[in-house]
Order: sequence, then C-alpha cells, then structure tokens
Amino acid sequence: MKRKQTALVVDDEEKILGLVKSYLEANGYTALCAKSGREGMDIFEKNAVSLILLDLMLPDVSGEEFCRKIRETSNIPIIMVTAKVEEADIIRGLKIGADDYVTKPFSPRQLMARVGAALRRAGDAANSLESPQTKPRQFLQHRDLIIDTDRRSVTCNGKTIALTRDEYNILALLMSRQSKIFTRDEILESVKGDDYDAFDRIIDAHIKKIRAKIGDDSKSPKYIATIYGMGYRIGGTQ
Repeated sequence: MKRKQTALVVDDEEKILGLVKSYLEANGYTALCAKSGREGMDIFEKNAVSLILLDLMLPDVSGEEFCRKIRETSNIPIIMVTAKVEEADIIRGLKIGADDYVTKPFSPRQLMARVGAALRRAGDAANSLESPQTKPRQFLQHRDLIIDTDRRSVTCNGKTIALTRDEYNILALLMSRQSKIFTRDEILESVKGDDYDAFDRIIDAHIKKIRAKIGDDSKSPKYIATIYGMGYRIGGTQ
C-alpha cells in the first residue's frame, strides 16, 4: 500500500490550521501542524515531510528565515500561505526558495490543487531528465560546469554547487540544449508548468542566483549568456 504523503502546516492562526488540516486529510494527505517556526522546524526534523505550507508572519522565527533554514538542507516543496500581498513580497518569497505563493484569504480547493501540483513537480524532479530504465547515466557539460542528471548534482570547476530545485531545473534545461535560446516564458513553463501563477521576472532572479553560485559574471559570462530581448542560453563571451 502506498504511503500517504505528509504536509507540514506552519501557521499561528488556529482557524487556518484547522481548515487546512481538514482539507489535506480529505484529499488523502497526512497533516502535521505547528503554531510557530521553532515547533515547525522540530516537526520537520523528526518526521518524513513531503511538503510545507508556510505562513510568513510567525510569532518567533519569521517565515522567510524558516524557508532559508529549510533550503540549507532540503529541496522539499514550500508553499507560502500569507496575508502579505504586495508584489515585492511575492518576489522576495520566491527568491528565497518558495515554490509557490498563496495569499490570504484563499480558496481551500485552489490551495489543494497547488499542493498536488507542487508534489507532482517534486516527483518529476526526483527522476533524471531521461528514465534510468531506458537510458544510461547521463552527464550534461559545458566547460567545467557539469550536471550529473542521475544524482541531480552540479559541479563547477571541481566544486559541488548547492542549487535549489528550481535553480537546478533551470540550469538543466539550459544545459540540455546548449545551442537554443530559451525565452523566459519557456523557462517558466518548463520549471513550473501551466498551473503556476508567477512573474517571468522571477526567472531573472533565479538566473542571477545561479550565476552567483557558479561564479559567472553577467557582464562577461562564461556559462550563461543573456540574449537581450530574447532570453538565455548556455555559452558566454569568455
């Protein structure tokens, strides 16, 4: 029998916790609830959690700090569920590692759809770009930038690079067809799917973070080139 996937809900509002927990369980998930960031971190460390629903305004550790802490060790899907509705807040949340952003008040049915979509994306990402049953272990390489698609690991100049799931997926997409210029919409669709409501400018933010991690200079790139008015491709001017 397939094990239920477990969602951790971190929110200091009792009504929100109860509502989300009931909908998660009605949709076949196991729900664990925490009223603070520290309690949430303790639950996360002691349980096999598949996804986190995270409020930003918590009484102790902020949701942003909680997200950053999780991203130090895990690529688990994180959906921020918060009353912060400004575009700047949404972009900031996505930049620090959230996979989706839902503003309060929200539709519980829509939230469940986003939970399902995030878990599907995570399941797809757990596989290599080609099925290991039909293809041998595959590497993607440009100069000294190497992706092991079987292990989903990245090395650059001999050093292991820690990327978030979205950063990895973007880099793997670019590396998979190195002569192609990918538009921002193509990258966004590939990484998030049609069910993801986001801004194409978040791709620019992800590219900036990838460049910083692999030591690429946007003004004189070695790995990722910006094709102005079009998008991005692998290759540079150095």
